[in-house]
Amino acid sequence: MAEPSRCAWSSHGNALCNDYHDTEWGVPVHDDAKLFEMLILEGAQAGLNWNTILRKRDGYRRAFHKFNVKKVAAMKDKQLESLLHNPDIIRNRLKVYSVRKNAKAFIAIQNEFGSFDSYVWQFVDGKPVIGNRKKIQDLQSKSDISDAISKDLKKRGMSFVGSTIMYAFMQAVGLVNDHTTNCFRYRQLVNKK
Repeated sequence: MAEPSRCAWSSHGNALCNDYHDTEWGVPVHDDAKLFEMLILEGAQAGLNWNTILRKRDGYRRAFHKFNVKKVAAMKDKQLESLLHNPDIIRNRLKVYSVRKNAKAFIAIQNEFGSFDSYVWQFVDGKPVIGNRKKIQDLQSKSDISDAISKDLKKRGMSFVGSTIMYAFMQAVGLVNDHTTNCFRYRQLVNKK
């Protein structure tokens, strides 16, 4: 059986990447725990290859209480320091400490808006932006919307939430459907609306 036509970035024969592309990337997420996980993983990816993060994803889940935002917000410095020796995650001090910092800001947003879901989806009026990208070269790395989310999250005390990171987050959690139009997932997700 022939492989389906996928976005060029995921078509390198890597089963982990293909599975992520086929089942998660671009699917609208409305679960705060999953949104928190993707926010943290996208921040961890800054300057690195996404495949590296996918390989370390289970390590992140173990290190950060399966992304339970309240438990992460309560982590002590000693716990974070010990993670700097954990080969199962990216051992960058600023990135590790940003997880707790971002968890606290995430909780504050939940308290203000009722959920992080309500907060973040307001930036796209509650429905995914359809990218209509014909080829990978048409993909953008940021947008006016990612600029606005980034600016607001920074104002609320988060870090590793620059516009490029936030655009990748938008792609990951389906705020934007950036599957190329020749990809089998593009049609599936557009028809799901």
